[in-house]
Amino acid sequence: MRTAESYVALVTCFNADESINYPATRAQVRRQVAAGNNILCAGTNGDFTALTFEEKVTLTEQVVEEAAGKVKVIVNAGMPATYETVQLAKAFDRIGVAGIAVITPFFIACTQDGLVRHFSTVADAVNSPVYLYDIPARTQNHIEPETARTLAAHGNIAGIKDSGGKKDTLEAYLQVSKETTGFDVYSGPDSLVLWSCQNGAKGCISGLGNVMPDVLAGIVGAFNAGDMDEAARQQDRFTALRTDLYALGYPPAMVKRALYVMDSSVGASRQPALLPDPAQDAQITAILKAHDLLPTEQEALS
Repeated sequence: MRTAESYVALVTCFNADESINYPATRAQVRRQVAAGNNILCAGTNGDFTALTFEEKVTLTEQVVEEAAGKVKVIVNAGMPATYETVQLAKAFDRIGVAGIAVITPFFIACTQDGLVRHFSTVADAVNSPVYLYDIPARTQNHIEPETARTLAAHGNIAGIKDSGGKKDTLEAYLQVSKETTGFDVYSGPDSLVLWSCQNGAKGCISGLGNVMPDVLAGIVGAFNAGDMDEAARQQDRFTALRTDLYALGYPPAMVKRALYVMDSSVGASRQPALLPDPAQDAQITAILKAHDLLPTEQEALS
C-alpha cells in the first residue's frame, strides 16, 4: 500500500484594508505544519484570482520560509495566458517549491490541444515538477482523461489535482496514474479523501482542512497506518462538516468565513467576494459549535 499525503489549500489572510496579512498567513502555515499537512499556496481557497503577480511571489516566499522544510509547499501558477503562467512558474521555481500547480486557463475557452500546449510549455520552462489542476466549474475548461494521459508522458508533469467532483472522471485519472509511472492523482473533493486513497490516489488537496486540519491529517494518517475504521470515522466527521457548511454557499467563501469566526486575524476576502453577513456568521458559528470547533458559552465563561 502506497503512503498517502494530505495537502491543505491554504487561505490567504487579509487586513481590514485588503492588503495581505503576512503574519496571520504564516500563523496558518504553522497550524498546518503542527497537524502534519502539506500546503498548496495561492490556490482557489487562497484567493489567487484576487492577488497581483508580485503578491503571489512574496506570499510564496513567506509560506516556504515559514514551512522551513517541515512540510512540502506547492504553489498555483495558473493564469488565463500561457505567457504569464510561465513567468509566475519561473519565479516560483527560483523560490524552491516542491511543485507548481497549474489551474486550467479561465475566461479563455481552450481546446484539448490548446491545454496540451499550455501545460507542456509551462513544464518545459521550470525544473520544479508541474501538477495539472482541473476545476471545470470555475474555469469552464476541463482536462479530459485522455489529455491527462498525453500530458502524463511529459517528463516534468508529475500529476493532477482533480477538483471536478465527478467520481467517474476521478476514476479515469486514477487509471492513467496506474498505467503511467510518476503521474500521481490528488483528490480535491473533501468527501472523497478516504475513497481516493483507497483507490490509488497519492492523496488529497483540501480546502476544508483549513477548518479541520487535525481531522484531515487523521484520515490520511489512519489510512497509512492501516486503521480503516479510524480513517472512516475521521472521514465521517470531515464529510459531516462539509455537508453542513457548504450548504450555506460557495465552498471557498464558507471555509474562509468559518476560519474567520474561529480566528478573526484571517480577515475577509478581497472584494467583490462575499461580504460579512451577521446572519450567516451566526449560522456558521452554530455549525462550528455543533462540530466541537468552537467553545460553548459555558466553556467560554469557565
